Amino acid sequence: MFTKPRHSAARRIAVAAAAATALAATLLAAPAAIADDPPPLVVEYRTSATSPTADQVEPWFQVRNTGSSSVALADVTLRYYFTADVGAQYRFACSWAVRGCANVTGTFGEIADPGAAADRYLEVGFRPGAGTLAPGESTSHLQLRFHRTDWQRIDQSDDYSFDAARTSYAASPKVTARVGGELVWGTAPGAEGPGDPTDPPTDPTDPPEPGPLLFDDFDYTGHTDQRLSQRGWTVKSGAGGPGAPGAVWAPENITFPTEGGNTLMNLETSTNGTASGTRQSELYHQRKFTDGTYAARVRFSDAPRSGPDGDHMVQTFFTITPLDAPMDPDYGELDFEYLPNGGWGEPSNILYATSWETYRPDPWEAVNTHTEERTSFAGWHDLVITVDRSLIRYYVDGRLFATHGEPYLPETPMSINFNHWIISGGLVGSGTPRAYDQKVDYVYYAQDQTLTPAQVQAAVDRYRADAVSHLDTVP
Repeated sequence: MFTKPRHSAARRIAVAAAAATALAATLLAAPAAIADDPPPLVVEYRTSATSPTADQVEPWFQVRNTGSSSVALADVTLRYYFTADVGAQYRFACSWAVRGCANVTGTFGEIADPGAAADRYLEVGFRPGAGTLAPGESTSHLQLRFHRTDWQRIDQSDDYSFDAARTSYAASPKVTARVGGELVWGTAPGAEGPGDPTDPPTDPTDPPEPGPLLFDDFDYTGHTDQRLSQRGWTVKSGAGGPGAPGAVWAPENITFPTEGGNTLMNLETSTNGTASGTRQSELYHQRKFTDGTYAARVRFSDAPRSGPDGDHMVQTFFTITPLDAPMDPDYGELDFEYLPNGGWGEPSNILYATSWETYRPDPWEAVNTHTEERTSFAGWHDLVITVDRSLIRYYVDGRLFATHGEPYLPETPMSINFNHWIISGGLVGSGTPRAYDQKVDYVYYAQDQTLTPAQVQAAVDRYRADAVSHLDTVP
């Protein structure tokens, strides 16, 4: 894991338009699939990028409550469908939203139906701060956009939801809306619908196939427990990055407390406000992991266990092949990184999923892509990363969080890592000692198997039912 500043590519910011039109007194007819009942929501769409090719796609929405009861926007998701350019990865941004861009999320998903008129979608969601929609109320403007991570121009001409003629808001049945996962507006391309094939199944009826795997329940007595090294783990010690220059990695900051009868790993980072007084923590496994499914249950924390808050912490679960030279083609890294207090230019909490091809530290040059959500992730979360020869998928609590492809697929064996540290320059101006915790319940890896989060949970439940605290058959 390396200290990685995120520098956004130069981008064109969409100019907020003041003009919008209300629906006519009689709304456009709902799609046939839901025509029997009046829809509780209607999605109005327009585009600010009308050219068939553009440097970014600009779908703007208004969501109108046409039902008889209020709807919590946190329960609402929209999907805008498109056909991905070959080899392209995409990044979402919110230019302006009346409900606040901080309350709007955007993630990308895939459509598995080969007969569909699209193969990707942008899913737009809302955080609780977006509030509710009363009957007859509209969200007003959601001025959104997305672009290729390499900033090549995008072909919109074959995109299912794109309509170059929509330069003012009108109801669009080719953009779908769901409430609590139930389709209430629009017609999705192909067979996609409620319980569509892009969503991971929740019923783990298909157990993992036998094969090489690692499972560790972190049932250890402390950082000096000899079983750690015997099982391939290293407790990091001494100086070195990432983190504040002068900070050290303290083995004693890794402990294994018992909570509710279950042993956990706790990674503590403590500081007195100076780099030399900062103690960080890291545990990593030997390098032997490539394609397959990686999973861990991790508890992120927003506030210190004691002392003043505000330091720019990084709490992680990641895999990595070390960088042997600048732009090393054999380097690879797949990260979950949670910043509870912001950092790297972010003002507050944010979760990153980042896939790396390579980088050069000086002068800085990075070949990576990332997906992020700006909200609190304090508490326990099930984190899953799957890697096959075509895609990397990141899941949070069973939800597809990010999908990345070439050139970020790992090419060499990686180690599995957990660390907890403070960004260089991220110490707050207080000399009062404080300590932060990150906890880990278990780690799991299945070689050459792309499992659903439900299958991972079924495997972990089976090991625990059989009182298996550690198993490693990965050669």
